[in-house]
Amino acid sequence: MKKTKLNSSCIKDLLSSETLKLLSATGKDLVKQVGFEVIRGVVFDVLTGKNLRDSTETLTRRRIVQLNLATVNFFLNGASKYEDFVNKLPYMIENILRGKGINKSEKWLGQWILGLTDKAFQNVLRDDPLSLARYRDKYIETCKEVMEQHQKSYGELTGTLQIGSNIKAEISWLLMVYLLNTIGAQTLAVRGSEKSSYGKLFEKLILGSLLHILGFKYVAPPLRKFKKVFWLSSREEKRESDATLLYEKGKGVRFDIGFIGKGNPEISLDKVTRFEREISLGRSLWYMATIILVDRIGANSRIERLARDVKGTIIQMSASYWPKQVAQELNKSIGFKHILLSMNPSEIEEYLKKELNKVPLGKFIGLDESDI
Repeated sequence: MKKTKLNSSCIKDLLSSETLKLLSATGKDLVKQVGFEVIRGVVFDVLTGKNLRDSTETLTRRRIVQLNLATVNFFLNGASKYEDFVNKLPYMIENILRGKGINKSEKWLGQWILGLTDKAFQNVLRDDPLSLARYRDKYIETCKEVMEQHQKSYGELTGTLQIGSNIKAEISWLLMVYLLNTIGAQTLAVRGSEKSSYGKLFEKLILGSLLHILGFKYVAPPLRKFKKVFWLSSREEKRESDATLLYEKGKGVRFDIGFIGKGNPEISLDKVTRFEREISLGRSLWYMATIILVDRIGANSRIERLARDVKGTIIQMSASYWPKQVAQELNKSIGFKHILLSMNPSEIEEYLKKELNKVPLGKFIGLDESDI
């Protein structure tokens, strides 16, 4: 098969449209991909005390495997079609990253091929495209130096890899070094971005589900009703709260949620230290209690004392049936009544599962469940 010359436009052509979409997938894309039944299962896990990271690990691993395999396909397809693909690839990627108007998917792929994540690009290169050439040369030099030492010890790597009947590429240590570096950077980047995107996605889904189950109606500002309603991620004058509910005239609660491990839950208090205790809505002044939801609290954590300082209440989502604790705190702070308050522990899981099936998850993230 006659090979052609490599140019910048060839890079994008080596990836399928499905892979390009996968590269820049958002939380909503995840929901569309796996469906609301799976997402509802993750929400149920968290409502019954399981760790969000454990529940979403399968989803993260699925995306990593898909991208890893697409990257293998990218390298073998390129080596099969284009002259001197492996040696020219870092130079081509450097040109692409220095160019203007590249989209997010192309940028991420280019960074990974040079062994960089988005964060490393900011920290190592200080977001300066002009330093890319220096970095590229050092990257090539380092990879070849290590590869040659390895080759002296173990010998050359030879042979071919074939995908289907059309893609057949000769393998070498250099191809494997670039491929493995790309996959390593890719995996780090995906884990970092998934942690953030899943957190933001499930903050809305879990808070929305919890408050719906407790009998509050989801509304979007501007408000027309001021009784037994809630909204998500409201930005007030002072600070953003993850959810705000209004119970009856003059009584409300702000929620902050953070899927932060026991080692550093104090971070969650950064948001609530500037919450105002009273706000004006409609023609009334509302007293606002504060509930802070965290994954776990470590044995020597200061968070409970700090929460008292801001007149807030901490509830651990790792506790069994923590939604009942939320109901109890609402009862204490605003006089809230609900069936959960008198429910036996053995009855709560089945109750949550039944009520969760009635929750309009799509509304909380702007998706129509009937279309997925």
